[in-house]
Amino acid sequence: CVSRSTDIEILDVTDTTAFDLLPPCADPGFDHRSCDYWENDVRGAKAARASWWQTSDQASKPRPRPRSDNPFAPAPRDDDAFNPFATQSSGAAKGDLNPFAPVLEVDPSAIVGNAPRKLRLLDRGRTVFGSYAKVLLRNGEPVVYAQFGPLSAYPRAQHIRELYPRLPSSPLPAVITCIATTPAARGQGLARRLVEAVVDDLGNRGFSAVEAYPDLVLEADEASAATPAFWEACDFEMAAPDERYPVLRRELG
Repeated sequence: CVSRSTDIEILDVTDTTAFDLLPPCADPGFDHRSCDYWENDVRGAKAARASWWQTSDQASKPRPRPRSDNPFAPAPRDDDAFNPFATQSSGAAKGDLNPFAPVLEVDPSAIVGNAPRKLRLLDRGRTVFGSYAKVLLRNGEPVVYAQFGPLSAYPRAQHIRELYPRLPSSPLPAVITCIATTPAARGQGLARRLVEAVVDDLGNRGFSAVEAYPDLVLEADEASAATPAFWEACDFEMAAPDERYPVLRRELG
């Protein structure tokens, strides 16, 4: 999906071409292309991990792990191949596997195999939900990145939201976990423009509300979810004030 207006272009991150356009983080220690901070509530990190940017063909094979002497012990987990969204994982979205649910057919266009690890995570629900990220380009240069999706896809967001039982429990909202602008493009309304595109998209997908969970302790270049003032400028309202993790919410018509 491509949205264009004058010198602005907004792309859904659904293939390697769009993935390669993700702009760099303002803090060089972080990187969107390897961040699983929101997806993995136990071990998630924003750290730049170069191996995540490579295809599986490019990445070196991990050394085999020693076998346990206990023949009844479960097979050791390969952390490099760990999928926090697998149903048996503690970092997966909540909910038991339903043996009666219909089996979804695999979309032949889905990202599989040797694609970069982060791209596979972004693509994990596209056949059901749609894209999980967008990038805004100005004059062909990527300057803003946004990551979003159903609340169930982001365990860390779920845990934050559980701190506030007074928030509406049904239907669950979509969440925008990340909105980031390159330093040179800040203060020009570009992030707000991308948020509007994301909100419109989520509304078209049937969501009735969108939430964001900024972290007020972090510095600007460390925070992935901006500030309350930013979200209020995007027509979000303070749904749950807090000194660390306030919840900003926007109802969708």
